[in-house]
Amino acid sequence: MTYDIAIVGGGPGGYVAAEEAAARGLSVVLFERDLVGGTCLNRGCIPTKALLHDAAPQADFQAIHERKASVVTQLRDGIERLLRQRKVTIVRGSATVESAGVVSCDGQTYEARDVVVATGSVPATIPVPGIHLPGVYTSNDLLEGEGVRVSSIAIVGGGVIGVEFATMYAQLGACVTILEAADRILPPLDREIAQRVTMHLKKRGIAVEASARVASIEGEPGSMVVRYADRRGNERLVEAEGVLVACGRRANTEGLFGPGCTPELSHGALVCDEAGRTSVAHLWAIGDVVAGNIQLAHVAEAQGRNVIAAICGNKPLVNMDIVPSCVYTSPEVASVGLTEDEAKAQGIAVRTGKALTGANGKCLVEGSESGYAKLVADAATGALLGAQLVCPRATDLVSELSLAISLHCTAAQLAGVIHPHPTVSELVSAAARTLVP
Repeated sequence: MTYDIAIVGGGPGGYVAAEEAAARGLSVVLFERDLVGGTCLNRGCIPTKALLHDAAPQADFQAIHERKASVVTQLRDGIERLLRQRKVTIVRGSATVESAGVVSCDGQTYEARDVVVATGSVPATIPVPGIHLPGVYTSNDLLEGEGVRVSSIAIVGGGVIGVEFATMYAQLGACVTILEAADRILPPLDREIAQRVTMHLKKRGIAVEASARVASIEGEPGSMVVRYADRRGNERLVEAEGVLVACGRRANTEGLFGPGCTPELSHGALVCDEAGRTSVAHLWAIGDVVAGNIQLAHVAEAQGRNVIAAICGNKPLVNMDIVPSCVYTSPEVASVGLTEDEAKAQGIAVRTGKALTGANGKCLVEGSESGYAKLVADAATGALLGAQLVCPRATDLVSELSLAISLHCTAAQLAGVIHPHPTVSELVSAAARTLVP
């Protein structure tokens, strides 16, 4: 069987690339060994947000997981229906890239002019005694099926995954402790965001231990003990019914390549150029499986569109320079572009403007917790360079700021746009006005 393009992996990058290629009239075969939609749809972004939406101390745990499953199934069915409409051939099974242009799956061989690897990532672990004990879970374990119900949980890792699970379990009434090895939670984000989120987590009764070095995990499901050294080097322990290891994710390349295909790897991830080309001709890669990539579903989707454009000899369709990040805590968090510290590190003189939720009518009406919208602008030109949001609807508002940054808008131009009243979006114009002389 011969196709124009073979895509290995049916997650956000893979199925978007398949849709884009099919829309251009190319014949496409898509390999998926598990469920179309990948990690994001089936055991990541979507189920997490569904659970966060429904979680409450008196919530029916089984019912909220059933609703989560319903949402996931509806979205997955829609994706598969669209792929079928586009005449994409879906092959279920574990695929192996045997050589340039040759993919095998369950004894069948498929040939294609170009092959795109979009196998995503899997939860990473850390070399700690007891890390594989029963009672120690990954995000997959907590999101698949009926989940894991506990009245207390220790979370190793204070990144986006750890913080969102901490929020969810606290909303369900569980006792939650976060252990983060860095000096603050959410290390990639602005320090002020980390401080504000830490404050909100603690107000919800969540214990946050930064600079915590986990030494061992012991026990059995329902009675686990995590031993760690605190920031002063003192030995501490946390007792909980379960332990979540949320220490990031690693590229999923195990068993992916046959002996006839050996692309360049870095720490198990594929080394690619900006277009997605690997070291093997006509072999491309997108999403979490790419070395040094930002592991976000919307990055994989954008790269899915761009890689098909590159294969067809066209320019990229999506600007990859501006990538927003979101955290679904309460209030929500979003960031795009440069932070004040990053700009200064690059030698860029900046001015910052901030608007507080306490002065926003919609935020006060809804009783939202303290937060802000912060803009970072070039001191000389006024051009918007970055934005950080801790407020209701932050994950929606950030798109306006991403557009403004990509179009090189100034703070004055942003301030000149009418934002409806009363809305949370007025935080944007209010912050911009503080930057206008």
